[in-house]
Amino acid sequence: MILGKKLVVVLPAYNAGLTIEKTYNEIPFDIVDEVILVDDASKDNTIEVAQKTGIKHIIRHEKNKGYGGNQKTCYDKALSLGADIVIMLHPDYQYTPKLIPSMANLIAQDLYHVVFGSRILGKGALKGGMPKYKYLFNRMLTLSQNILMNQKLSEYHTGYRAFSREVLEKIDYHANSDDFVFDNQMAAQVCYAGYEIAEITCPTKYFAEASSINFKRSTVYGLGVLGVSLSYFLNRIKIADSRIFKPKNRP
Repeated sequence: MILGKKLVVVLPAYNAGLTIEKTYNEIPFDIVDEVILVDDASKDNTIEVAQKTGIKHIIRHEKNKGYGGNQKTCYDKALSLGADIVIMLHPDYQYTPKLIPSMANLIAQDLYHVVFGSRILGKGALKGGMPKYKYLFNRMLTLSQNILMNQKLSEYHTGYRAFSREVLEKIDYHANSDDFVFDNQMAAQVCYAGYEIAEITCPTKYFAEASSINFKRSTVYGLGVLGVSLSYFLNRIKIADSRIFKPKNRP
């Protein structure tokens, strides 16, 4: 618990057998109540390693549902366990779990409903080994998104996010893609619903075992991101009526 609120960490995993233990061992269990790992039909020993670490809630997708599909299962399970705060952390050890208290506290204190761990604030991305082409790609996409969505975020592409229960119950994340663009759709939903996103500087590590997508998929992802931002803009000016921006249980 943190200030009387139940804190659940979700780990969307795919072929993370080499890094789960390192990630899990840094989780601050003095405040974290539950850890959920959802394995998206990994081809390695992700499940076996997760079981050895002692993770209580392990869910395996028999067929790969994609990065977004994995997160949908994560959030559904966290809400079913009564989570007041949910933190999504990649189990590839690219992001440090040591920031969990800081991120959770901003929500527990009722200052924000959403917190992102940003690799771009400060010099964390390049210092941590982010490839220069990915850094440039990130900056160009973020600039375009901020213009189209009238926001001032340092980045939209982090895999380290904290949400209040209120947000997860209000936005319809099940309407989103099952692919990598899910994260950006969710960020757009949060902004469209009127919530302000806090950001905290996050050091990152880039190494062989850390998950990544290749140049081709990065390009497809970038086009998808721009599509989400354009859709946000068109919905705001009442030209479009996209399903993802409607609250849950609304036609």
